[in-house]
Amino acid sequence: MLSPDPRVQIHSTFAAIAKPTAIALGNFDGVHRGHQRAIELLLTNAGLHPTVVTFDPHPQQFFSGQTRQLLTTVPEKASCLESLGIEQLVLLTFDESLVHLTPAEFVTKILHQELAAQQIVVGADFRFGYQRTGDATLLTMLAAEYGIKTHVLELEFDQDQRIGSSRVRAALLNGELREVDRLLGRSYSIAGLVVPGQQLGRTLGFPTANIDYPPIKFLPRLGVYCVRVDTEQEQQLQAVMNIGKRPTVNGQSTSVEVHLLNWSGDLYGQQLTIYLDQFLRPEQKFAGLPELTSQIQADCVAAQKFYGACN
Repeated sequence: MLSPDPRVQIHSTFAAIAKPTAIALGNFDGVHRGHQRAIELLLTNAGLHPTVVTFDPHPQQFFSGQTRQLLTTVPEKASCLESLGIEQLVLLTFDESLVHLTPAEFVTKILHQELAAQQIVVGADFRFGYQRTGDATLLTMLAAEYGIKTHVLELEFDQDQRIGSSRVRAALLNGELREVDRLLGRSYSIAGLVVPGQQLGRTLGFPTANIDYPPIKFLPRLGVYCVRVDTEQEQQLQAVMNIGKRPTVNGQSTSVEVHLLNWSGDLYGQQLTIYLDQFLRPEQKFAGLPELTSQIQADCVAAQKFYGACN
């Protein structure tokens, strides 16, 4: 379960960081199994504060000028890191001043002076410094000048393919949730507040919770899913989720709506966390509301069968 209020300390400046640190350095979008291996190494350093150091905004967003949707928002990332034993998350502002640091300046100013790093963990493909001129070998050499030990991890593979955020995204866009579960080591989740919607589901006999999700959150393939839902009072409620534009009623924007199975109550204003378990079908346009209602009923039956088989 993702904690709605993670206890990991999130720092965007250096003043309050607990030191000395053992740090894992990288983007950590998704906190997938490769990231988790790096984090495991941090927890073996007694007397050092286990810290993940990442970048905000994502470097690709900085260079492209286009918003990059994330597998894990900052609160979600912090919650995942808390469950893995990390004490603090440091967000390095990725701006012109950081971009123009040479590899040596990055090690001296950021890792040594500001973070007081004693141990560093990076992946074998890690690049840093101006124009990405630094690699893991150079980092190891530069860090050693300050007595900092660097661990370079070989890339993690699953079914002969590298585990990475791009692969997670591709699996989500294909609705391949079993692969997503393997790569992340957990179910992909979407969190947000329940806000008023058009209440069409209520008129059809299937009331839904309309989720106000962060606009930078990466959404999977449009369609219908079997999901589990944590509310502020209850956990692991079985549900059906629809992600899409609702073409049958001429919807324009993408919405995330959840219908809880065999449940009734008021969810307005509550924070929900939705865990994706099974892709049922792609989004489609129906001839009218009767056909839509019939399909929703079939979706609910399919979800009940899926969870019945899982029990």
